[in-house]
Amino acid sequence: MSFYSVAKNIVVGPVVNTAFRPWVRGLHNIPSEGPAILASNHLSFSDSVFIPVKAPRQVHFMAKDDYWARQGASGWVMKKFFDLSGQIPMDRSGGKASQNSLNAGEQLLRDGGVLGLYPEGTRSPDGRLYRGKLGIARLALNTQAPVIPIALIGTDKVQPIGKNIPRLGRVGMIVGEPMTFESYYGNAEDRFAQRAVTDEIMYRIMRLSGQEYVDVYAADVKRQLEAEKAAAKAARRVHRHPGQTPEGRAE
Repeated sequence: MSFYSVAKNIVVGPVVNTAFRPWVRGLHNIPSEGPAILASNHLSFSDSVFIPVKAPRQVHFMAKDDYWARQGASGWVMKKFFDLSGQIPMDRSGGKASQNSLNAGEQLLRDGGVLGLYPEGTRSPDGRLYRGKLGIARLALNTQAPVIPIALIGTDKVQPIGKNIPRLGRVGMIVGEPMTFESYYGNAEDRFAQRAVTDEIMYRIMRLSGQEYVDVYAADVKRQLEAEKAAAKAARRVHRHPGQTPEGRAE
């Protein structure tokens, strides 16, 4: 048995199924063979555990490359786990680096594999559904692989952002019908076509999940929240030490 099979069926799967009792609807919509893109909302780090446990085929996720760069023993373990389970590092800096990551995902699809993607690009900061990035459309149009929309329910409750250890609770997964985009296949490099396809995928995920949709990128919202948090911290510092500037220097 492969490392993936052992982890899913003997180690991780039994624990997840017992502790979180995940319910699933529409699992038959994942094709039994051939390439497929699983496009899910992203509420929690544990999303990448629940989907593979319930999916009938091996899922190769495009995960942020930060997971491969962590130091120390825990970093080494995480890197080995991601490598052995067939995950693909995704460089989210844009440009050529991001395109190289997408090329690896495209090759997996051309080889008939199942690729897992979070079109939002990062976890939702507040439980709402955010604007999708165009990479998923490029992959779908270049490979003509069907896109399977997925809505995860309650994973942000069992493992909120910032919590390393999940709490007990029931989660769900709704798998929608496959989506194909024949009318756009001749325009794979057209950004208007890519945006139309991405928005259609996000709309389907929204309908499945019932989330409120926000037409901005989640990463931009996170940066704004972090800036506001830093400004509030600086203001509190000035309030406690009136003789200092917001940057912490004495006037």
